[in-house]
Amino acid sequence: MKKKYSYLTLVLLLAFTLILSACGSKDDKASENKESSADLLQQIKDRGTLKVGLMGTYQPYNFLNDKKEMDGFDADIAKEMAKRLGVDVEFVSQEFSGMVAGLQTKKFDAVISQMTITDERKKQMDFTEPYITNHVKVIVQEDNNSIKSVKDFKGKNIGVGLGTNDETYLRTELLPEVGDFTIKTYDDVITSLKDLDSGRIDATINNMYALKPVVESNGFKIKAVGEPVKSDKAGIAIRKGNESLLKELNKHLADMKEDGTYNEIFVKWFGEEPQE
Repeated sequence: MKKKYSYLTLVLLLAFTLILSACGSKDDKASENKESSADLLQQIKDRGTLKVGLMGTYQPYNFLNDKKEMDGFDADIAKEMAKRLGVDVEFVSQEFSGMVAGLQTKKFDAVISQMTITDERKKQMDFTEPYITNHVKVIVQEDNNSIKSVKDFKGKNIGVGLGTNDETYLRTELLPEVGDFTIKTYDDVITSLKDLDSGRIDATINNMYALKPVVESNGFKIKAVGEPVKSDKAGIAIRKGNESLLKELNKHLADMKEDGTYNEIFVKWFGEEPQE
C-alpha cells in the first residue's frame, strides 16, 4: 500500500512540475513577444539610450578623435537627436557593407552614417527627411590630365566604397554607359585615396566634404575634376514598422533646422552654410 501511495505521489509531483514548466515557457514567450512588438520609440526612452550605427572611419562625418571618442558631423547630429529624445547616445561602429544587416538584426536602432536614400534601400528600411546633400565628383592624381569626367573611365581602374550608393552607380549606370572598366572596392576612404595617390587605381568618386580633411592631413597629391557626377541625399535609417520613431525623428530634425542648431553643426564641420 505504501509503495502504491509513493508511486501516486511521484506521478502527481511530475505532473505538477510539467504544468509549472509549461506555464513558465508560455510566460517567457509572451514576454519575448511583448518586447519584440513594443514600440521602438518607447523602448529607446525606457532604455534611456539611442543606439546609432556608423562607420567611425569617415572623416569629417564620423571618426574617432584624439580622445578616442566618436566625433564628426553625423556624430553631432546623433548627439543632438538623442538629446531631443531625452536619452543618451551609444555609438556602434560598423563597416558600411554590413550596415543594413546590423540594423535589421537590431545591433542598433538607427543608422546615421551618410546612408544615401535610394528606392532600393527604401524597400529594406525607412528614412527620415534628408539631413544633408553631398555632391559627388571624380578624383584623380594631381598630374593626371587624361581623366576629366566619368566618360574617361573606360579601361581604367576605379576605386569606390564597398556597399555604397557610389558603387551601385558605377556598376548599374556607368558601366553600361561608358564601357568596361575595373572596379576596386574599399571599406574606408583613406585606403582608396592612398591607392589613388600611389597609382594603384586611376580614379575614384566621392564627395568633396569627405575628401578635404583626409587630403590635408595626409598630403595626397590628388584633385577633383569636372562637374559633380551626382548629388546624394542622406537620411537617418531605421527598421520598417516604427512609424512613431520616424515621426519623432523628422520632427526633431525639422526643429533643428528651424532653430539654427543644424546650421551650427554644419558650419562647424564644413566651414560654410548648407546650400540645400
